[in-house]
This record gives sequence, structure tokens and C-alpha cells, in this order.
Amino acid sequence: MKLRVLYHGHCFDGVASAATFTRFYLERIHNDASVEYGGLLHRPGNLLFEGNMFDGDENAIVDFKYSPSEKLTWWFDHHQSAFLTPQDEAHFRADKSGKKFLDATRKSCTEFIAFIAQTKFGFDSEPLRDLIHWAHIIDGALYESPAQCVELKEPALQLMQVIEGTPDESFIEQVIRDLTHRSLHEVATSAEVGARFQPILKTHRETLEVIKRKAVYQDGVVQFDLVDEGYEGFNKFIPYYLFPEATYTVALTRGPQRTKISVGSNPWAPRPRRHNIATICERYGGGGHAVVGAISLAPDEVEKGRAAMKEIVAELSQ
Repeated sequence: MKLRVLYHGHCFDGVASAATFTRFYLERIHNDASVEYGGLLHRPGNLLFEGNMFDGDENAIVDFKYSPSEKLTWWFDHHQSAFLTPQDEAHFRADKSGKKFLDATRKSCTEFIAFIAQTKFGFDSEPLRDLIHWAHIIDGALYESPAQCVELKEPALQLMQVIEGTPDESFIEQVIRDLTHRSLHEVATSAEVGARFQPILKTHRETLEVIKRKAVYQDGVVQFDLVDEGYEGFNKFIPYYLFPEATYTVALTRGPQRTKISVGSNPWAPRPRRHNIATICERYGGGGHAVVGAISLAPDEVEKGRAAMKEIVAELSQ
């Protein structure tokens, strides 16, 4: 029997969710299942579930939006923006399978899966305690300080950067498989992860310098545009490391698949957050959480992204 697990790609919580769900499934549901994975990314136009993604005897989505496909067996998510349409939400609310779960109050999907698996299915999540702990910190932005997540001294944070930065999907899949039966520390300190981390660390330091040069801070908001520099992403805590007085950050990047507006809030801000970021992003076709979100546009829609970015900055500055 084949299980297909679709997870939030290039995301520590997505990878940890896939590993946690896999271990639960093999221990409590079907111990002889063969498991295949697929990373999901937010795309312009919300074309998220293309082709024959649900090709397993059972199919699961973790840490990602809902699909009303009758082939979807399991679903776990913790985002406010969990549904593409009201019809999708109605489909979920009407589900009687007992295998689809949503809790937008959870800091990480990993901890949510572990909780449901333990309380409803008798799963022992204790062997995954460190993985659950770090997913909670990373996805909940519960760091001790901006320096902790920008200086990247802990192995778990180095693994986070590798998951976010490597284009090699087969390597990320191997990380998921390893995390189902090896400790987080063992995986994060492996030679393979270390070799991939070093060039990513170099780029991370370069990005920090570029943001330092380009970022503009005004009225509680840091904004910067990295399209011309060619950076597809950045460590989202760099702005608060450089501008600790900021409440919000709005940034524009572009990669081969999308132009992306990233919107975030500073967990250590001296002034409290007053806006729901997911709600703002939803107006532009994006989504996320109350404290962090994003908008995906087509790669050639840079000017549209810059216009939206300007509007969002103005709103957050009020």
C-alpha cells in the first residue's frame, strides 16, 4: 500500500510535519506502507494541486492549504488562510472521516499533528520531542532574540536554512525520511547537511549586507526590494536584527516560479502589532498567519508587486 505525503516545501515546519505524520502513520495506521513525498509551494493564481498529485492509496497534506479532492485522506493545517475558497471550507466542515484537522491557534503544524496523533490515535510522540520543540520555536518565531536566528549557531537552525535554501528536492525528501527514525541533532549535524550549509551561510551573510544597504525604515516599517539583486529569499529575521525598533517588514523578491511579497512582524517590537497580516495578504491573493504572511505573483509581475508593496507599507505605517 502506498501513502503519498504532500507537505509545505522548503519549510522547516513542513518537513518536520511530514516526518512526524510519517512516523505516526507507520506506527499506528499501516506499518507496511511505502511512503512517497511531494513538496508544495504557493504559486500565483492559486494553482496548487496540479496533475496527479494524489496518486497514493492514501494521500495526506500537512502544513498546507486544503484540497476538496475525494482522493485526499488526511489533512493537517494551522494557517488562518487554510482554504482557497469558501466552498473548500464548507467541504472540510462537512467531512466525517475524522482524519482532517485544522487549528489556527497552533504555533506549528508539527506540534498539532503530534497532539492529534497522541490524543486520538494513541501515538507516542516522545521520540520526536526535539523535532517538535524546534518546529514550535521556528514556525512560532519564539526565538530568544533576532541574533539567535540570524547568527545560526544551533544545528537545528542550520538545518532550517538548508531546508529553505537547497533546490535539491531529493535531499529534502531524504531529510524527512531520516527525521522519522533518527534524532534531530543527528540529522542536523550530519556531514551532508554541513556541506550544504556552508555555501548557504555565505549567501546568508551576503544577503544581510545587501539588506543593510537597501532597507528603508520609516514609521515602524522596514521595506526593501531584492529583485534587481537576484535574491530569491532571505532570512526573515534579518530586518529585526538590523532594525530592532521596527514593528513590521515588507520585502519583494523574485525567483523562477514567482515574484513574492513577504510581510512580517517583529516578535520583539517595542510597539505592539496592530494589523492581521494574513488578512492583508488575502486581499492580494496570498495568506498566512496573523503575524506573518506572503503573496505570490507571476515572475513577470514585478511592477504589480511593487505597487502592492507600496500599498501594504502605507497601511502598516498608519
